[in-house]
Amino acid sequence: MLQKNRDHSPDGDKTSTRIDFLYLSEPDMIRAGVTDMAACVDTMEEMFGLLYSGDYRMAGVNNNSHGSVVVFPETSPFPNMPRPTPDRRFMAMPAYLGGRFGTAGMKWYGSNIENRDKGLPRSILMFILSNADTGAPLAFMSANLLSAYRTGAIPGVGARHLARRNSRTVGILGPGVMAKTSLSAFMAVCPLIDTVKIKGRGQKNLDAFLTWIAETFPQITTVTVVDSVEQVVRDCDIVTFCGSGATGDPSTYPTVKRDWVSPGTFLAMPALCNIDAGMEAPEIRKVLDNPGLYHAWFEENSKPVHRHIPAVGIRWLDLVDEGRIAPDQLEDFGKIVAGEAPARRDEDEIIMMSVGGMPVEDVAWGTVVYRNAVEKGIGVPLNLWDSPALR
Repeated sequence: MLQKNRDHSPDGDKTSTRIDFLYLSEPDMIRAGVTDMAACVDTMEEMFGLLYSGDYRMAGVNNNSHGSVVVFPETSPFPNMPRPTPDRRFMAMPAYLGGRFGTAGMKWYGSNIENRDKGLPRSILMFILSNADTGAPLAFMSANLLSAYRTGAIPGVGARHLARRNSRTVGILGPGVMAKTSLSAFMAVCPLIDTVKIKGRGQKNLDAFLTWIAETFPQITTVTVVDSVEQVVRDCDIVTFCGSGATGDPSTYPTVKRDWVSPGTFLAMPALCNIDAGMEAPEIRKVLDNPGLYHAWFEENSKPVHRHIPAVGIRWLDLVDEGRIAPDQLEDFGKIVAGEAPARRDEDEIIMMSVGGMPVEDVAWGTVVYRNAVEKGIGVPLNLWDSPALR
């Protein structure tokens, strides 16, 4: 039924106007391999090569926008308008990715931190994958796992290139979904990891995370709950901040201080993060997952941008704007993946990577999972039309 609309089928019926697409529920996505972290890391690495070559497009006049977001006012005369609680927004994240993917897609989600009181995830996400030539839908899929795994895989690709090969100790701030997928990615590329330090705000989340580690990675023999950000960072080979929180005041974001960081540490930051003056030093390598994304954010927001976008890479751009660091201190991770810039140069250098999250990641992993589903006969085929009523 789907043969006529398979994006990768060279022998489909070119004359048919019929359009079918796959609906993939969360259980379908799992059966199709969305939780295969090792494969996701490899896919994200391939995606970085396409980013560096320029074979992609995202939203905005700069083709690098994170997406388009709907936020709500503090006061409204309309009683049914949602209130602006933390993480309360709707967002659309479209992109095209070339190479063997050759597809376009958009992630759509609504987010409200109060969902947790209802037993729901903070964000509920869906993803539509489209034929890049006709624009016809290929799949409409549950995207919470898609988004979580592609997000966690990026720190994993970073660790593959920038962490020490013999890394054993990981420090994690925030024991949520992002922490689970980031640690899974670290384990996929640094198999000697046997120690984890974790800091969280609530005992329930900590207990769930500890149980998950014990069940998923029995090779991690030492797990320690710590009480401070300093303890998370000290004496670690890999550090990641995965916690959520309010934006607006960077002084409240969890901060990495130079005195805490051991020689050779790799820090991957996919969530709120700030740095002290010591971490501004030129010898601290500062790597952006996609410089274009950060420049788009910088163009789209009032200054200092770190008030609105809590990624540490935006803090670096603010520092450049203030004349406190040189622009050439900021490195392009895609260039490193492409082999045109050095990865880790020695065992002692400290490397920090900012992870912004990009819709091209959803397109890459969504395309792989969709093609797996087609090959395995997974999902529910749905018909859009046999012939369009208007054309």
